[in-house]
Amino acid sequence: MQRHVILVFIAALAGWLLAACAGGALLTDVSVTPQTITPNADGIEDVTRISYHLNDSADLSIYIEDTAGNRHYFRDNRRRSAGDYGVDFSGVVNGAMLPDGDYTWVVEAVDDSGNTARQSGPLSIRQADTTRPELQGFSVYPKTFTPNQDGINDRVDINYYLTKEADVLVYLIAPDGETRYPIAEVERDIKPGEPGFHTYDYEGGVDLGAEPPPDGRYTVFAEAVDRVGNRTVVTDTLTIQEGGVPRADIVSASVDFYNPLTGDTVVPLGQTLAFTLTVENFGSVPIRTNGPPSGTAYRSDENFNTKGAFQSSGTWRVGIDYEGNPSYAYPYRWSLGSLDVLEKRVINGNDEYFLMPGQRAIVTGTIQILDVPADKDTVNFWAGLIHEDVRIDAFNDHVDPTPIIIGF
Repeated sequence: MQRHVILVFIAALAGWLLAACAGGALLTDVSVTPQTITPNADGIEDVTRISYHLNDSADLSIYIEDTAGNRHYFRDNRRRSAGDYGVDFSGVVNGAMLPDGDYTWVVEAVDDSGNTARQSGPLSIRQADTTRPELQGFSVYPKTFTPNQDGINDRVDINYYLTKEADVLVYLIAPDGETRYPIAEVERDIKPGEPGFHTYDYEGGVDLGAEPPPDGRYTVFAEAVDRVGNRTVVTDTLTIQEGGVPRADIVSASVDFYNPLTGDTVVPLGQTLAFTLTVENFGSVPIRTNGPPSGTAYRSDENFNTKGAFQSSGTWRVGIDYEGNPSYAYPYRWSLGSLDVLEKRVINGNDEYFLMPGQRAIVTGTIQILDVPADKDTVNFWAGLIHEDVRIDAFNDHVDPTPIIIGF
C-alpha cells in the first residue's frame, strides 16, 4: 500500500514538473527595463521597454497590477506567433495615465493546449502626468446639415476649448460604423493642438466640387491625445440630408429675345425687350431660388436691388446682361420660374422656393429700354444662370448673345 502511494506521488510530481517546464518553455527572455518610469514627457525615462520571446503561438496578455489587486490591461489576449517581441509602456492604460505608485507587471501567455506561462516583476511610476486634455464646450451646429450650396444649413460649425497641448482629430463616422470622413480645422492665431478655442468649418467637400457623404445620421468624433498618451474622446451626432453638388443649366443654351409688340429684335427707345428661356435642374438635389418672380418687368435704369431682391448666398437666378454694362454683371434677375411651379418650404420662419431635381421651369421677363446702352445702335444682350456667391458655370455664362437694334 505504501509503495502504491509513493508511485502515485511520483507520477503527480512528474506531471507537475512537465507542466511547469512546458509553461517556462512557452514564454522566455522576459524583461522590463527600466523598472521605474517618470512619464511626464520630459524625455527622461518616460517609458519602459517590455520584451519577451514566445516559442509557440499563444494568446498574450500584459497587465499592470496595483497594490489593491486591480488589473490594468495593456494587452489583453492578443494573438501572437512564435518569435521575439518588444513594446514600450508609458504608464497609460485605456487612455488614462496610472497614478504614481508601486505596481507589479505581469506577462502571461496561453498556448493552444491551454498551458499558461506567466512572469512578473516590480514597476514603479513616479512624477506621472495624469491630467487628461479636455475638449470643453464641444458643440456641433446645426444638427441637420444639407450640403448642397443653397445657402441654408450648408455648413457645420464644430467648436471646443482645448485645456492642454494635445493632438486632436475630428471626423465623421458613417452609419456603417466604419467609414470615416476627416474634418480640417480652420486656420486661426491659435495653432492646432495649442490650448485655447478651436473651430472647424465643414461643408462636406461640395465647395471643391466633390460629392458629400451620403445622407444619413453620423457620429461626430473628436479625440485629443497629449504628449504622454492621456486620451479624451467626445462625440455628438449630425444628420446629413439632401447632400450633393447642385447642377442646372439653360436648356439647349437657347434664349429667345424679342420685342413683344413686333416679335423681332428691333426695340425703339421706350419700348420693351422681352425674353423667354427654360432652366432645368439636372442634378440630384433641390436648388433654391427667389425673386423677383418670372414675368417681372424692369426699366433699364433699375436692377434687382431696386426691386428689393438683394443678392442671397446660395440662391439661383436667371440674369440678363448686355454689352457696355457699366455696373456689376447681370443687373436684371428673375427667379427660376413662377412660384406656383416651385416647391415651397418654410425654413427658419421664411418661405423658401426650390426647383426640384429633374424639374424644368420657363423663365420670362421684360426690360423697358430708356437709354442707349454703350452709345451704340446695336447691342448684344445675353442670359446667365447665376448661383449667387458661389459661381457661374462657364456653360451658364454669356448664353446665346443676341444683337438687339435700339431704334432712336
